[in-house]
Amino acid sequence: MIPRLKEKYQNEVVEAMRQSRGYKSPMQIPRVEKVVLNIGLDATVDKDLFKSLTEDLGRIAGQRPVVTHARLSISNFKLREGMPVGAKVTLRGARMYEFLDRLINVALPRIRDFRGVSAKGFDGRGNYALGLKEQTIFPEIDPDRVKRTQGMDICIVTSAKTDAEGRELLKHLGMPFAS
Repeated sequence: MIPRLKEKYQNEVVEAMRQSRGYKSPMQIPRVEKVVLNIGLDATVDKDLFKSLTEDLGRIAGQRPVVTHARLSISNFKLREGMPVGAKVTLRGARMYEFLDRLINVALPRIRDFRGVSAKGFDGRGNYALGLKEQTIFPEIDPDRVKRTQGMDICIVTSAKTDAEGRELLKHLGMPFAS
């Protein structure tokens, strides 16, 4: 079964981008390559809380997260080399499109006083980064079982060459940018 957002990309977005930008080859049309979800934690978090937060990230992404470890020891932050400091998941293919569909159509509208995402999150090469303040906006997370609300970073990597192309691609996919 093809994800709904991928069908939309193939049937509507490709043609709309071709007409608006005048692409000659279908390989010139930008596409979403991957989505990276990241949770960063402070070093003083106990192991049970860390485990529950990584399980939440796994439920949101639909795939097991990779634990990231500290590369350096920093005494002011009570951080030693090798301590777990976060978790990340890289989504590609069908899971990526399913996650983007849930993010755009379910999770973002559940944010209180939501007026759209900032258009300033582009990096100059067409990739978009978005920060969320809590993980409970996703329907997979039961708010009663959450021990601590934790934010996360979402980075959408596209094949677009410029921010304008990347923004147009995400706008066609349904990303609600603030005006």
